[in-house]
Amino acid sequence: MVAQVVKLEKPAHSTLPSPAPRVPPQKGHVLINRVAVIFGRGAGAHAAVEETSLDIAPGEFVCLLGPSGCGKSTLLNCVAGYVAPTRGSVTVDDVPVTKPGPDRGMVFQQYSLFPWKTVLDNVAFGPRVAGRHDGEAIARTFLDMVGLSRFAKRYPGELSGGMQQRVGIARALANYPSVLLMDEPFGALDAQTRVMMQENLLRIWSEFGITVLFVTHDIDEALFLADRVLVMSASPGRVIADLAVPLARPRSPEIATEDAFIRLKRQCLERIRVESMRAFDQMNQ
Repeated sequence: MVAQVVKLEKPAHSTLPSPAPRVPPQKGHVLINRVAVIFGRGAGAHAAVEETSLDIAPGEFVCLLGPSGCGKSTLLNCVAGYVAPTRGSVTVDDVPVTKPGPDRGMVFQQYSLFPWKTVLDNVAFGPRVAGRHDGEAIARTFLDMVGLSRFAKRYPGELSGGMQQRVGIARALANYPSVLLMDEPFGALDAQTRVMMQENLLRIWSEFGITVLFVTHDIDEALFLADRVLVMSASPGRVIADLAVPLARPRSPEIATEDAFIRLKRQCLERIRVESMRAFDQMNQ
């Protein structure tokens, strides 16, 4: 299908009431307790994540940063309930994670939308499956939040990549999760669209008061978005640095030129460079 060219509209500020209380959030406490993940058995076993413990506060925005193949996505999938830890445990609000659930919304790098459903029906899918009779109203609320109300009756193939990802975010939020999990969601976008999506995500996060765990390999993206940046080692992955990002909010792209941002970026670069070289050497062994 040839995608129809449409103008990428900038999200309008929602005139609808915020769908969840603002601060301080009461839900979304993620506790990763001594989690290790090993795929396969015997001689073919591969340790993806070494023993790792993390405590993420309700409403916190945390980025997982590291070289390719370091276990970032695996750890995220443990929180999502798609991967069962070999050892250790994950809880969200003191409830053990044993499978996917509506308390955790997931946004993937690829646009995981139903191509045969309209934008509206894609976003309404979760609430309808949950038995909500107001699924369409919920979908319209979140489409308004991401600035796509006038595209409700379009199909995913008619939208740009950035717009499809905004639909994915709206769909993840439509179940009113306490935690939003994002696996390099902007990695396939061009630079200009990516910046706009980052700003839009921060606006939604501020309005929604939700915990966000965001996987990226982009240092600038991590520092622009996060309250904390967790740097992971080369495989098997483990957290080797937990950096607070004390940059004022709200943030604009110009913050990347400030001295504090540059100092934090230098710290990340020093750690990532060493781990990236280790990852490169591992691939050549």
